[in-house]
Amino acid sequence: MFFRMVIRALVRQWKKMLMIAFTVALGSSLATAMLNVMFDVGDKVNQELKTYGANIRVVPQSSSIMADRYGLTSESFLKEEELGRLKTIFWAFNIVDFSPFLDGKSVIQDKNGKKLLDDEVTVTGTWFSHHLALPTGEELDTGMVAMKTWWTVNGEWLSDSDENGCMIGGELAKKTGLKVGDEIELVPPKFGFAQGKEQNNSSAGEKSTFTIRGIFDAGGDEDESLYLNLHASQELFGREGLISSIEVSALTTPDNDLARLAAQDPTALNQMDWDTWYCTAYVSSICYQIQEVISNSVAKAVRQVAESEGAILSKTQLLMLLITILSLIGSALGISNLVTASVMERSKEIGLLKAIGAYDFPISALILTEIIITAIIGGVLGYFAGLLFAQVIGQSVFGSAISIKVTVIPLVAILIFAVTMAGSLPSIRLLLSFKPAEVLHGGH
Repeated sequence: MFFRMVIRALVRQWKKMLMIAFTVALGSSLATAMLNVMFDVGDKVNQELKTYGANIRVVPQSSSIMADRYGLTSESFLKEEELGRLKTIFWAFNIVDFSPFLDGKSVIQDKNGKKLLDDEVTVTGTWFSHHLALPTGEELDTGMVAMKTWWTVNGEWLSDSDENGCMIGGELAKKTGLKVGDEIELVPPKFGFAQGKEQNNSSAGEKSTFTIRGIFDAGGDEDESLYLNLHASQELFGREGLISSIEVSALTTPDNDLARLAAQDPTALNQMDWDTWYCTAYVSSICYQIQEVISNSVAKAVRQVAESEGAILSKTQLLMLLITILSLIGSALGISNLVTASVMERSKEIGLLKAIGAYDFPISALILTEIIITAIIGGVLGYFAGLLFAQVIGQSVFGSAISIKVTVIPLVAILIFAVTMAGSLPSIRLLLSFKPAEVLHGGH
């Protein structure tokens, strides 16, 4: 009898029930979309931020000490042969790109041997798009092209196989009057400087001729420098197999108190905190693991980038959460208005049920059952609509699909149930206030 009354009520008031289902579906779809995006947004935001540069810099230990203590540079190097080890650390899959650099100074001349500038210019050797065979047996393409996507290039990017080409910064090109296709000569110094002392650098090569393949605009100090293929720069400066630094682009987890404590002194952690820190993709944890595999190195976070990632991620997730909460509040208000209107229309029916002996509880249960059935239908439809909405957000904002999180299903179910109950409470209170005599004789 009870369910017959429920079904007849649903059929008789199908328009209002359809509106309630639509309201629930709207809240459910927004909650589903926002929660799925919120749980997946960490990797998406990190991937987007990776296109704006490296967040970890690796330098030789002695160079780091000299720079930190005395503001000086030291001629010490890392080994190029160890670069593949970066993909053997615990968080190897979080390292998305890396590129080595060898820095030096050189006199720049035209093809006739005339100096184009009185001062030496910075010449940097690097990988542009390098195919690397890893110690694990895997293969990887990495380098500057993937890491410096914001650079604008007039001409073309240099190829790793092109040992006679170079790229020149826009500011340097203006000062020298050089353009794409011009030939230049680079003359390395015969002497290097280490810790303020002059050292013979007779292993440096003689002058070499290069053709400008591209002029780039990086928006920084790089615009006054010149870039070569790494192997070409090693030959020019007599530094075969050596590099000055490594820039690493890694997906990281925003820092918390544990990460900040570990960054200051990892040895201060107890064993449990150590394990948690080491097995979490904090930037300090990844830096520590890089130092374990690269000999005599110091890995440091580029703090401006790392902190920006954490701040942007936290704010993005907070925005998603606020949208979810506001959508559910809106759904609760809509349900409350619709259910209250339904109860008012059925006031005589409810009064008659009370007059023939029905108690408040079964009448309330009747109304709530109708609303819950309607909410389930609306919630299921809203969930699938929300999955579609999440994919639209993923493709339009991040250019990739949002992964479906199974944990969202119970969360949405609980939230929709709570919203439905909250929206129904005012109408239940109104229902309990009905007095049969007053309702049946027009008091309401």
